[in-house]
Amino acid sequence: MLELAILGFLAERPLHGYDLKRRVAHLTGHVRPIADGTLYPAIKRLERAGLLTRRPEPGAGAAPRQTLVLTDAGRAELDRRLREPDELEISDENRWFTLLAFLRHLDDPAARERVLRRRLAFLRTPSSFFYDGDRPVRAEALDDPYRRGLLTIARATSRAELRWLAEMLGEPVEPA
Repeated sequence: MLELAILGFLAERPLHGYDLKRRVAHLTGHVRPIADGTLYPAIKRLERAGLLTRRPEPGAGAAPRQTLVLTDAGRAELDRRLREPDELEISDENRWFTLLAFLRHLDDPAARERVLRRRLAFLRTPSSFFYDGDRPVRAEALDDPYRRGLLTIARATSRAELRWLAEMLGEPVEPA
């Protein structure tokens, strides 16, 4: 998720590490704050792999600032990751949001549609946070008001996303 966010933001424009960190933190929100000890090793891995380079620029003080620039290989890797997301990037909400934030960089409309259809299929598969044996438990069946709230919120979120996906894919919107 972090490397995808780095590649995605650098596809938009070269950035200083601090600016990149701020953008990634805003994208992932308060759920997953980004530490220097996480971000900078990821940047170094991407740099060693030839997916980004550093370009020195004059700084306000004596030391030059380093701007991170996506390479052609980095653009190709971003394209591959957007075109062929792994299952967690489809099923995990935070990873999905990161993928979705950069899906516009995938130039192939048919490939974008395939990714959206994978998410749609995932959302249409019955699931729950709680099960009675193999049967998903519905919110209405729970005595615990907090678990009921969790399922109620998740259902509303899923319905909103299903409507959006149907609109994006030109399909009829399912009733709420």
